Amino acid sequence: MKLVPLGDRVVLKQLVAEETTKSGIVLPGQNKEKPQQAEVIAVGPGGMVDGKEVAMAVKKGDKVIFSKYAGTEVKLDDDEEYVIVKQSDILAVIE
Repeated sequence: MKLVPLGDRVVLKQLVAEETTKSGIVLPGQNKEKPQQAEVIAVGPGGMVDGKEVAMAVKKGDKVIFSKYAGTEVKLDDDEEYVIVKQSDILAVIE
């Protein structure tokens, strides 16, 4: 199955959460916070969204930081988890 975003939507795959802190403390599974960093998997076409012209500023393969409570989580057949967000919920591109 393939996700194809519409409008100004972007499909993200969250990066793996750190297992230990910088000081070396191991975090148990339930205490790990999902990272706000992700890789762009697919980008919608942009165009006219709510009467405004939207140009897509991100592309497939970009590493981004997105808003903590943004988007919709989706789990596909292959047990991969993705997040679908509006482009405006992406805060920065990591270079």
